[in-house]
Amino acid sequence: MIHLESVYHRMGQNWSYAYDETVIHIRLRTKRDDVSRVVLICGDKYGWDRTHSEYAMEHLSSDNLFDYWQAAVRPPHRRLAYYFALHQDGNTVYFLEKGFLEHPPEIIYEGLFDFPILSPEDVHRPPAWVKDAVFYQIFPERFANGDPSNDPEGVLEWGGTPSPTNFFGGDLQGVLEHLDYLCELGINAIYFNPLFAATTNHKYDTADYLRIDPHFGTNELLKELVDACHAKGIRVLLDGVFNHCGHTFPPFMDVLENGRASRYADWFHVKEWPPGVNGGIPTYDTFAFEPIMPKFNTANPEVREYLLKVGRYWIQEIGVDGWRLDVANEVSHQFWRDFRTMVKQINPDAYLVGEIMHDSLPWLLGDQFDAVMNYQLTNMLLNFFARGQTGAGQFSRSVGTLLANYPQQITEVSFNLLDSHDTVRFLTLCGGDIRRLKLAFLFLMTYQGTPCIYYGDEIGMDGEYDPHNRKCMEWDPRKQNQDLLEYYRWAIRLRKSNSAFRGSAIKFLEHPEHPELLVYERWDEHDRFLVIMNNSELPIDAHISALKLESTWINLELQQPADIWERGQLQLPAYGYMILRET
Repeated sequence: MIHLESVYHRMGQNWSYAYDETVIHIRLRTKRDDVSRVVLICGDKYGWDRTHSEYAMEHLSSDNLFDYWQAAVRPPHRRLAYYFALHQDGNTVYFLEKGFLEHPPEIIYEGLFDFPILSPEDVHRPPAWVKDAVFYQIFPERFANGDPSNDPEGVLEWGGTPSPTNFFGGDLQGVLEHLDYLCELGINAIYFNPLFAATTNHKYDTADYLRIDPHFGTNELLKELVDACHAKGIRVLLDGVFNHCGHTFPPFMDVLENGRASRYADWFHVKEWPPGVNGGIPTYDTFAFEPIMPKFNTANPEVREYLLKVGRYWIQEIGVDGWRLDVANEVSHQFWRDFRTMVKQINPDAYLVGEIMHDSLPWLLGDQFDAVMNYQLTNMLLNFFARGQTGAGQFSRSVGTLLANYPQQITEVSFNLLDSHDTVRFLTLCGGDIRRLKLAFLFLMTYQGTPCIYYGDEIGMDGEYDPHNRKCMEWDPRKQNQDLLEYYRWAIRLRKSNSAFRGSAIKFLEHPEHPELLVYERWDEHDRFLVIMNNSELPIDAHISALKLESTWINLELQQPADIWERGQLQLPAYGYMILRET
């Protein structure tokens, strides 16, 4: 008996959407292990008899409760009416928009699901280059001091203990001087934390949105850096803080001075005049409860036009390749729609990434962002690889939920990260165990989406929460973990040289008898790979059912045939791994 209460589909969002100009993806949810086969019956609603056909739906993913199915359909006339046939143990149920039937519908034009038209202008097309990008996040004040002449007053010696208020002199010249290091690592995209004039070391309290902070350099120097990056095949992403400004932003200073009479009074959300702090709570809206970060009123046309001008300037005049957008979920959807329209008119290939840490589908429907920072995946990686709070089965099923939650083209460019300036360093959460960090990074490099490395992770930098996760970059090779650095280089080369690791096809293979054994397949039209990881302090002897005896398997790290025993048995040391290619 099929559990009908678990069956779900609706038109739109992540359930039926245009993948590209000719292909529609249709998805269905069923109870886990409840349905053996699903068939999609579909055709043109104006000519069903001569256009309808059947598609065996592929198993997309599973989580603890459900299986998810997907079919890719290329309708000849861009229209698609459809229903589902669910099969299990000789039983068949038909699922239409109007409900469930025991027999195929007799009146085909009544009650089917309907994808009215595949309009090219409605297709969400994230920039193609992003799927091939490996990002590197730079916290500018702590990466490299290339020009001591612009150091702030009271600058400390490089490598000292960071605090929320101290400075070490990192700047754009320092980045320019280390581009070869990034190229050797395999980086082809940089995400900068804020570069604009501000009072703090983190620069999230913007004072001037149209000027590079003088402690970092000048607008002209950023242009030189962007051009140098482009010459080396590196894209550049800026951090846009459009939810709030800083307390030294001139319009806010005018509000503090002139109160209700200020021409900028409606640029902000002032609840009590004069603006101030009462009992630790500002009387105006802010980021969190930070008095130095007043929140913009983006419903004000002047504010909207000002911020759009800012977004336009750095794309158009400096040539940056996109924006990472701070506190994106606290800014109105309409502002982001306007922002996207403006940016994409200037550069259709610009990449827009929102900082959102929860389910983000409302921002990812093609009218706002191309992607979000994938903190949902980050938490899964932390719980499995770093904290050891979940087993491989729970990890794979959590990823299965994530795969089903978003359209495929969104997942393909999702901004995936292990850590950032806002989190504890991944290595610290691993208890300093480099082996765990290696496994997590290998997953990131062999999983779809766009990986991002937080500066210094590749040489073994650690750090608790802010400010300790924002240490100065270590440039002394004797103090760098050179083995880890070479591993990062190898893993990045592995990703770049095998298109399957940047594609969408993935299948997790659970081995309940080995709860710490993570196994998944990755493939495309060129190759098939098997990734095997032992996230355990003990060695594992395991039978891997996917190791077909008639195939030869090449260990990609060793570039030699894999050491596999009879009947697909292999051994992995503690925190060991194998990347196998089927030949």
